[in-house]
Formats: sequence, structure tokens, C-alpha cells
Amino acid sequence: MSAKPGDTSVSSLPEGGKSRRVYLQLLDGITRGTYADGTILPGEQKLAALLDVSRVTLRRALDTLEAEGLIDRRAGVGTRVCAPAERPSMAADFTTLMPQVVQMGHETTARLLSFSYGVPPAVVAEAMKISPSANVQTAVRLRLIEGQPFSHLTTYVPEEIAQNYSESELATTPLFRLLERSGVKVETADQSVSATLASPEVAAHLGLSVGAPLLALNRVVRDARGGGVEYLAALYRPDMFKLEMKLSRVGAGDARHWEPVVNAGRAEAAE
Repeated sequence: MSAKPGDTSVSSLPEGGKSRRVYLQLLDGITRGTYADGTILPGEQKLAALLDVSRVTLRRALDTLEAEGLIDRRAGVGTRVCAPAERPSMAADFTTLMPQVVQMGHETTARLLSFSYGVPPAVVAEAMKISPSANVQTAVRLRLIEGQPFSHLTTYVPEEIAQNYSESELATTPLFRLLERSGVKVETADQSVSATLASPEVAAHLGLSVGAPLLALNRVVRDARGGGVEYLAALYRPDMFKLEMKLSRVGAGDARHWEPVVNAGRAEAAE
């Protein structure tokens, strides 16, 4: 079966740490446009030298890129880059990320993958400041834009709050709306952003290779008493979602520095 350009769901990362590194380097160059559509890559010997790997290692990486439809290798012609299929994407200002999520909820759709009750992972219980044996509702959803999945969301909500809405409501209504309807008064949130790699299950849902890079966002939402009312573990495709930030140069002399420009005119949070 031949792959369509940019179809990264048909293969996994190549075996071997060096081959994976080379694959990710070349993939990044292709998706960012460093290697533009139609570009002929250097010959294998030269490319292997540039990347400081053996030709065997390089070929494993190229085999995966070819299986994903991102390059076309032909004898006598060379290795030609095939531009990834253009995908719809979302962008969010990092300084106002919480307020912008409602817009994301309006412009995208969600698919409920799983819904259950049980004890949370230890890291979730600690972050939410609840008992490790407390019962929570765990829901896993896939968010799509124009029918294409771009984020994998796992939420944990204390049972006493979650029992105020149903599984079907969660499948069609932003969680933040359901929390508000349940009487929750959200006061603060702690949020962190990092990077991770796609597990087999997540990769399958997002249409990626196993081990593909993902943007990871974790958020703990708290009420006025400081208690955790929601824990969100979100994974985003970096080719379809990005964080943006506007900065302003402030201060004087040696104290002059960059500060984020906060836009207060955004809508309220919904996810």
C-alpha cells in the first residue's frame, strides 16, 4: 500500500536510537519547510556524513520517511522531498491560553473515547490535593478540527462533582461548562507545558507514528478553597497546534527586559 504525503499513521519510528534521531531531524526539517517540497536531499553518503551516522542507520530513517510518503526515492534521480499534506491547525497565545480554550471548543469537535470511575494515578491525586483512594471520573476525549484529530485529552474530576452530569453530556458539552453548571466556582489553575513522545494508543488516535513528538500540557483547576476540581492531561500534535506569545521590551538600563503582553479581551475558558 502506498502512503499519501504526510500520512504518518502507517509506520512506527525506525529501530535504533540513532535511526530515530535522524528520522526526527529529517521529519522536523520537512515539516518546518527547511527541506521544501520537491527538494532533492543530498546523496546517502553525504547525508550520512552530515548527520554523523552510518549509511545503514540513515537508510532505516529514510525507509520510515518513505513509508510515510514524505520522501520519494528513485534510482538515478535521488531522494525527493514530498511536502506533507496541508492540515488545519490551531494556535493559542500562551499568556491567555485558558481564555482561548472556549474558542477552540466552538471551532472544533470532540469524540469521547472512554468514560469510567475509579482511583486516580498517584501524581493526579497529589496535584489535586485529594486522597489517593478518592473516586474520580476519568474521561478520555479526542478533539478534532475539520475532522482531523489534533489533541488527546484525559481529564480527572472528583466523583461528587462529576455525578452532576452524564457520559452523553460530556461527549457533547465542554467540561468547563459542566463544572460551572455543577456549582463549581473556579478560582485558580496551575499549568505546565513540556514535550513527550506518542505511545502506541495515543499515536493510533492522533494518526501518528509511535514515538512521534507531542506537546504535553498539564493543568490543575482549583476552586476558591484551593481544592482540585479538574486535572487535565492534554497531548497536542505539534504540526497542528502551537503556542504563541507576544512580548514587550520594558524597563530601563540594565533592568530592561522582556515581559509578556497579556490580552484581557479574550473569551472565558471552556476546557
